[in-house]
Amino acid sequence: MKYAVIDRGDTLSKSLAEQFHQLAAEHGFQREDEKPEIVISIGGDGTLLQAFHNYVHRVEEVAFVGIHTGHLGFYADWQANELSKLVQLMAKEEPHLVHYPLVEIEVETPNEKSHYFALNDFTIKGVDATLVVQMNVNDEPFEMFRGDGIVISTPSGSTAYNKSVGGAVVHPSIESLQIAEIASINNRVYRTLGSSFLLPKHHHCDIISRKEQRLQLVIDHVSIQRNDIRSIRCTVSSHKVNFARYRPLPFWNRVRDAFIDM
Repeated sequence: MKYAVIDRGDTLSKSLAEQFHQLAAEHGFQREDEKPEIVISIGGDGTLLQAFHNYVHRVEEVAFVGIHTGHLGFYADWQANELSKLVQLMAKEEPHLVHYPLVEIEVETPNEKSHYFALNDFTIKGVDATLVVQMNVNDEPFEMFRGDGIVISTPSGSTAYNKSVGGAVVHPSIESLQIAEIASINNRVYRTLGSSFLLPKHHHCDIISRKEQRLQLVIDHVSIQRNDIRSIRCTVSSHKVNFARYRPLPFWNRVRDAFIDM
């Protein structure tokens, strides 16, 4: 098995990474940072997002495993004290691969089109003033938005920023993207739906800038500021991210453990 490890950089995560390398060598695993089959993320959900973006160019050729060094994360199946058990299972069993949808983002400027993928979410905000954009759905005008911003989330990212602004939690088996408002202004000129909504696969939304404005785009943990954006198209990607499961941990159990159980 060819593997790579991404750690958060704190003392505990770095120590666990070294332990993993030692255990992996004992079981005949091959360390391969360029073209791994399995990527081990040690830290938090942010670390796994970093790992995803490090290998997004090979997203369908790798599978991710998360080891959490803090509280239970949505992308982490394993705790720090379970490292030895995980390596033993990796050596003996084939993992069950779980496939999660991604959002594909196409950013158009006068000079180019850039493409990005989000595992969690994509947000757009105005830097110097409120955001003013037209929202089209499947090339038809839908609403004129003015407010703090817009969140576009994947199903697996629906428990993050999207949930905090009133969006619904969506199971990752539903191939969709969710659009949620951040503090919209509604009056005679600007009128929005006022709630989050889902778009299925093969639908798309276009966010069209309607004034000269400096915009901040945040794609998972990657932040970009530009003043020349004409439009942004968001779709459910044809690509998916793979997670290697060595034991069952249903999505709704993760939701319960994160938000309900005390």
